[in-house]
Amino acid sequence: MSAEPPVGPDRDQPTEDDHDDTGLDLARSVARSLARPGARRRTPGGRRPARTDRQASGAHPDERDPQLLDSTMSRLIADQGWGTDVRVHGVFSHWDTIVGREVSQHCLPDSFSPIQDGARLVVRTDSTAWATQMRLLAPTVVRRLNEELGDGTVTVIEVLGPRGPSWKRGLRSVRDGRGPRDTYG
Repeated sequence: MSAEPPVGPDRDQPTEDDHDDTGLDLARSVARSLARPGARRRTPGGRRPARTDRQASGAHPDERDPQLLDSTMSRLIADQGWGTDVRVHGVFSHWDTIVGREVSQHCLPDSFSPIQDGARLVVRTDSTAWATQMRLLAPTVVRRLNEELGDGTVTVIEVLGPRGPSWKRGLRSVRDGRGPRDTYG
Protein backbone atom coordinates (compact mmCIF):
# COMPACT_ATOMS: atom_id res chain seq x y z
CA MET A 1 0.00 0.00 0.00
CA SER A 2 1.28 3.33 -0.90
CA ALA A 3 0.78 6.30 1.34
CA GLU A 4 -1.43 9.02 -0.07
CA PRO A 5 0.08 12.53 -0.03
CA PRO A 6 -1.64 14.87 2.39
CA VAL A 7 -4.41 16.87 0.77
CA GLY A 8 -6.33 19.84 2.26
CA PRO A 9 -5.89 23.28 3.76
CA ASP A 10 -3.11 22.15 6.16
CA ARG A 11 -0.79 21.44 3.28
CA ASP A 12 1.36 24.52 2.48
CA GLN A 13 4.18 23.22 0.30
CA PRO A 14 4.10 20.38 -2.19
CA THR A 15 6.53 17.55 -1.60
CA GLU A 16 8.94 16.21 -4.20
CA ASP A 17 6.69 13.25 -4.83
CA ASP A 18 3.84 15.63 -5.80
CA HIS A 19 5.82 17.60 -8.37
CA ASP A 20 3.90 18.27 -11.58
CA ASP A 21 5.96 19.12 -14.63
CA THR A 22 3.10 21.12 -16.26
CA GLY A 23 3.36 24.03 -13.77
CA LEU A 24 0.03 23.48 -12.09
CA ASP A 25 1.71 22.96 -8.74
CA LEU A 26 3.22 26.47 -8.93
CA ALA A 27 -0.16 27.99 -9.82
CA ARG A 28 -1.79 26.18 -6.90
CA SER A 29 0.80 27.36 -4.41
CA VAL A 30 0.43 30.97 -5.61
CA ALA A 31 -3.36 30.71 -5.38
CA ARG A 32 -3.10 29.31 -1.83
CA SER A 33 -0.76 32.07 -0.70
CA LEU A 34 -3.08 34.73 -2.11
CA ALA A 35 -6.13 33.12 -0.54
CA ARG A 36 -4.62 33.16 2.95
CA PRO A 37 -5.69 36.20 4.99
CA GLY A 38 -2.81 38.52 5.76
CA ALA A 39 -0.58 37.09 3.05
CA ARG A 40 1.68 39.72 1.56
CA ARG A 41 1.54 40.18 -2.15
CA ARG A 42 4.83 40.82 -3.86
CA THR A 43 5.96 41.05 -7.44
CA PRO A 44 8.73 38.71 -8.60
CA GLY A 45 11.29 41.48 -7.97
CA GLY A 46 10.27 41.71 -4.30
CA ARG A 47 8.36 45.00 -4.67
CA ARG A 48 4.73 45.53 -3.88
CA PRO A 49 2.51 45.68 -6.95
CA ALA A 50 1.09 49.01 -8.07
CA ARG A 51 -2.32 49.72 -6.60
CA THR A 52 -5.01 49.33 -9.22
CA ASP A 53 -8.02 49.86 -6.94
CA ARG A 54 -8.69 53.62 -7.10
CA GLN A 55 -11.59 53.36 -4.62
CA ALA A 56 -9.33 52.34 -1.75
CA SER A 57 -8.31 55.22 0.49
CA GLY A 58 -4.65 55.61 1.29
CA ALA A 59 -2.85 57.11 4.25
CA HIS A 60 -3.38 60.68 3.02
CA PRO A 61 -6.75 62.45 3.22
CA ASP A 62 -8.72 62.82 0.03
CA GLU A 63 -12.29 63.72 -1.02
CA ARG A 64 -13.68 60.29 -0.05
CA ASP A 65 -12.67 60.60 3.60
CA PRO A 66 -15.15 61.97 6.15
CA GLN A 67 -15.22 65.76 5.95
CA LEU A 68 -16.10 68.43 8.49
CA LEU A 69 -19.56 69.89 7.99
CA ASP A 70 -18.16 73.43 7.93
CA SER A 71 -15.79 72.74 5.04
CA THR A 72 -18.44 70.79 3.13
CA MET A 73 -21.01 73.59 3.49
CA SER A 74 -18.43 76.24 2.55
CA ARG A 75 -17.57 74.31 -0.61
CA LEU A 76 -21.27 73.91 -1.50
CA ILE A 77 -21.95 77.63 -0.98
CA ALA A 78 -18.93 78.59 -3.09
CA ASP A 79 -19.82 76.12 -5.87
CA GLN A 80 -23.43 77.35 -6.09
CA GLY A 81 -22.54 81.07 -5.84
CA TRP A 82 -24.64 81.60 -2.71
CA GLY A 83 -22.00 83.57 -0.78
CA THR A 84 -23.77 86.95 -0.73
CA ASP A 85 -27.18 85.41 -0.03
CA VAL A 86 -25.88 83.46 2.96
CA ARG A 87 -24.11 86.54 4.38
CA VAL A 88 -27.29 88.62 3.93
CA HIS A 89 -29.40 86.05 5.76
CA GLY A 90 -26.76 86.07 8.48
CA VAL A 91 -27.34 89.80 8.80
CA PHE A 92 -31.08 89.19 9.14
CA SER A 93 -30.43 86.79 12.00
CA HIS A 94 -27.86 89.08 13.71
CA TRP A 95 -29.76 92.33 13.08
CA ASP A 96 -29.95 93.23 16.80
CA THR A 97 -26.15 93.04 17.22
CA ILE A 98 -25.55 95.17 14.12
CA VAL A 99 -27.96 98.04 14.81
CA GLY A 100 -28.37 97.70 18.57
CA ARG A 101 -31.11 96.26 20.72
CA GLU A 102 -33.30 99.37 20.98
CA VAL A 103 -33.32 100.05 17.25
CA SER A 104 -33.93 96.37 16.42
CA GLN A 105 -37.06 96.35 18.59
CA HIS A 106 -38.65 98.97 16.32
CA CYS A 107 -36.93 98.42 12.93
CA LEU A 108 -36.64 95.04 11.21
CA PRO A 109 -35.11 94.09 7.85
CA ASP A 110 -37.86 93.21 5.41
CA SER A 111 -36.11 92.27 2.16
CA PHE A 112 -32.82 92.38 0.31
CA SER A 113 -32.70 92.85 -3.43
CA PRO A 114 -29.82 93.42 -5.84
CA ILE A 115 -29.73 96.64 -7.85
CA GLN A 116 -27.36 97.90 -10.50
CA ASP A 117 -24.54 99.15 -8.24
CA GLY A 118 -24.98 96.96 -5.17
CA ALA A 119 -28.04 95.97 -3.21
CA ARG A 120 -31.03 97.55 -1.53
CA LEU A 121 -32.04 96.62 2.00
CA VAL A 122 -35.67 97.37 2.87
CA VAL A 123 -36.29 98.07 6.55
CA ARG A 124 -39.80 98.12 8.03
CA THR A 125 -40.46 100.23 11.16
CA ASP A 126 -43.33 100.12 13.63
CA SER A 127 -43.98 103.89 13.72
CA THR A 128 -43.35 106.96 11.60
CA ALA A 129 -41.06 108.37 14.31
CA TRP A 130 -38.82 105.31 14.04
CA ALA A 131 -38.93 105.55 10.25
CA THR A 132 -37.53 109.08 10.52
CA GLN A 133 -34.90 107.92 13.02
CA MET A 134 -33.88 105.03 10.76
CA ARG A 135 -33.51 107.36 7.78
CA LEU A 136 -31.07 109.43 9.87
CA LEU A 137 -29.16 106.30 10.92
CA ALA A 138 -29.06 104.84 7.38
CA PRO A 139 -25.47 105.91 6.48
CA THR A 140 -24.14 104.42 9.73
CA VAL A 141 -26.09 101.19 9.21
CA VAL A 142 -24.84 100.92 5.59
CA ARG A 143 -21.26 101.26 6.84
CA ARG A 144 -21.79 98.55 9.51
CA LEU A 145 -23.47 96.22 7.01
CA ASN A 146 -20.63 96.62 4.53
CA GLU A 147 -18.17 95.78 7.31
CA GLU A 148 -20.11 92.56 7.94
CA LEU A 149 -20.91 91.61 4.33
CA GLY A 150 -18.00 93.02 2.40
CA ASP A 151 -17.37 96.44 0.92
CA GLY A 152 -20.08 97.73 -1.42
CA THR A 153 -22.57 94.94 -0.78
CA VAL A 154 -25.35 97.22 0.54
CA THR A 155 -25.61 100.62 -1.10
CA VAL A 156 -29.15 101.76 -0.29
CA ILE A 157 -31.40 101.37 2.72
CA GLU A 158 -35.05 101.98 1.96
CA VAL A 159 -37.09 102.71 5.08
CA LEU A 160 -40.80 101.91 5.14
CA GLY A 161 -43.17 103.08 7.84
CA PRO A 162 -45.91 101.01 9.44
CA ARG A 163 -48.61 99.46 7.32
CA GLY A 164 -52.01 101.13 7.55
CA PRO A 165 -55.10 99.13 8.44
CA SER A 166 -56.96 97.34 5.69
CA TRP A 167 -60.52 98.52 5.05
CA LYS A 168 -61.37 95.58 2.79
CA ARG A 169 -63.14 93.60 5.54
CA GLY A 170 -64.87 94.34 8.78
CA LEU A 171 -67.85 96.31 10.14
CA ARG A 172 -67.00 99.56 8.39
CA SER A 173 -66.26 98.15 4.95
CA VAL A 174 -68.43 99.07 1.99
CA ARG A 175 -68.60 97.06 -1.20
CA ASP A 176 -66.77 98.91 -4.00
CA GLY A 177 -65.89 101.67 -1.52
CA ARG A 178 -62.62 103.63 -1.62
CA GLY A 179 -62.07 103.64 2.16
CA PRO A 180 -61.16 106.60 4.39
CA ARG A 181 -59.08 108.60 1.90
CA ASP A 182 -58.87 111.73 4.03
CA THR A 183 -56.99 109.98 6.89
CA TYR A 184 -54.38 107.79 5.20
CA GLY A 185 -54.21 109.28 1.71
